[in-house]
Amino acid sequence: MSDTVSLNSPELTRDALLLLDDPRFTEQTVALVSGAASGIGQATAVGLAANGLTVVAADIDEEGLQNTVDIAADIGAEGPIEPVGTDLTDDDAVAAVVETAAEIGTLRYVANIAGMQHIDAIEQYPMEKYDLLQDIMVRAPFLTAREAIPHIKSTDDGVGAIGTMSSVHGHFATQRKPAYITAKHAVNGLTRSIAAEGDGTLRGFSVSVGYVLTPLMEHQIADTAAQRGISKEEVVEDVMLGQARTKEMMTPAEVANLFTFAFSRHGKHLNGGDLLWDGGYTNTYE
Repeated sequence: MSDTVSLNSPELTRDALLLLDDPRFTEQTVALVSGAASGIGQATAVGLAANGLTVVAADIDEEGLQNTVDIAADIGAEGPIEPVGTDLTDDDAVAAVVETAAEIGTLRYVANIAGMQHIDAIEQYPMEKYDLLQDIMVRAPFLTAREAIPHIKSTDDGVGAIGTMSSVHGHFATQRKPAYITAKHAVNGLTRSIAAEGDGTLRGFSVSVGYVLTPLMEHQIADTAAQRGISKEEVVEDVMLGQARTKEMMTPAEVANLFTFAFSRHGKHLNGGDLLWDGGYTNTYE
């Protein structure tokens, strides 16, 4: 296996985070981040706090949320992180966490990052897994947007953004991930709908990446290896990175930086669009 391929999630450091000068990146401005207990959501929460924002970190894993708070403190994040245990399959809990964010400060930014995965062919796919995945990755972002939009529009200038985690699987399909692929195509439509209704100041955007080395991905590597009867290293090199031109998995911090950039003044023309940062998966082929 090449030296660039690792099977371990990297430690989050301040040096890995994009830090920007933005007049709205202050402690009075609130960013709500879902899936903030691990992986990309955790890195995004820490990254936004490092940029001086107050972050409301939502996740069902309250122990993981405390770890997010501790990491932010360890790297010297200027903004506070307020952890809120949230079950994204509960409509009342979703509405409550948005309301909490709006009460803490001026809610301008939402990062819908929470996700899950289940690998099976369509004809074998358990419908309870399908429903759970859609609840977390489609219904919850839609409801979060519905609840957050009035707060963002009521700010002094109506400026803000709702970003949602999409994927290369929001652009094309591979085998044995039908519910995930369905969900990612759906959130691309949600992104465009937010942009269409945002009056030019409230923006919607999505972020699409290839394989990111998160705890979720570590489990997926193991599951794929077991299903295909190959080693974990072969899964990474041949299955996951085989189509990519860049033979390296992304880190959570690298994805978090895309959200930071897109929320900032530098991203003001990103509206309804997708940040496709995929190492060449989608638009190149052999």
